[in-house]
Amino acid sequence: MTSTTKNFKFGNYPDPNNPLRAGAVRSSGQRNPNYTSTYVFPNDFPALLERVPEPPPPDHPLFQVAQAKGTCRVMCFHPDSSMTIPLMSVKEILAVIEEWINQLQELGRRYTWVQIFENKGAIMGCSNPHPHCQIWASSFLPNEPRVKERCQKEYYTKFGKPLLVDYLVQEMKKKERIVLQNSEWVALVPYWAAWPYETMLLPINNRPQRMTDLNEDQKMALAEIMKQLCTKYDNLFHCSFPYSMGWHGAPTGSSRKPGDAPHWLFHGIYLPPLLRSATVKKFMVGYEMLAQPQRDLTPEQAADKLRQCDHLVHYKNQ
Repeated sequence: MTSTTKNFKFGNYPDPNNPLRAGAVRSSGQRNPNYTSTYVFPNDFPALLERVPEPPPPDHPLFQVAQAKGTCRVMCFHPDSSMTIPLMSVKEILAVIEEWINQLQELGRRYTWVQIFENKGAIMGCSNPHPHCQIWASSFLPNEPRVKERCQKEYYTKFGKPLLVDYLVQEMKKKERIVLQNSEWVALVPYWAAWPYETMLLPINNRPQRMTDLNEDQKMALAEIMKQLCTKYDNLFHCSFPYSMGWHGAPTGSSRKPGDAPHWLFHGIYLPPLLRSATVKKFMVGYEMLAQPQRDLTPEQAADKLRQCDHLVHYKNQ
């Protein structure tokens, strides 16, 4: 997060303690402009820096170390602190997607990996309810995308098709775990889901490898299905549903070109922590941390519960 200030007010009125609001002065001394749509600025407490010292060589092969360069940014979705994705209009969500693409285009020219992610809700460690996400760009490939890069490449080499393309074909045949679908996207509970109501967004057409590959139809349809999925989440337990979400696509960098990673399929992941109600959380502890995640309900049960939730009418308006 960009600040430790807590207990922000909600609503359209300005809150002088909210460093993300339009016109606010942040802890860095920088003043936000009076933005009316999205707004991106350097994180005042970055986890990655562009200039870091070269570490000394290790004195033993068990202790490997290397430079980790990067940059961190914060992106506000909307000037209204009471807004969330399910409450925003499709046009406003589309503006968020367009800015994500702009950020990926810029940072992807310099960095190997650009991780766009949103932590929503205090239960996910988010101290500011203002609608926003973070963007961390790094000179290295982090663990999760590194595993996905290896596994997808191995599958493509063996079968000649992208792993997630084949997977989506099977899911659309079975229809057991599909939650939502429109002309361009499918939202489903993955077969391997670890969190109770984990979902994945997968494109149906054109096999985009990165977010920058999306065409106009895909961007508009993505805004629509994001709003619908997040509305279902809020309706599930009648609360502003917390989650961590983010996007995975082919690695970037100065040497990368469009179409150079045919084993990749761009996709989104939602990882919500709630289990049985707005207050009962799924904890990844004990067996999960020491052995492997275990599920409290099957992916098929989770998908069925989400399918039954309204995706058009938000619970506060019912």
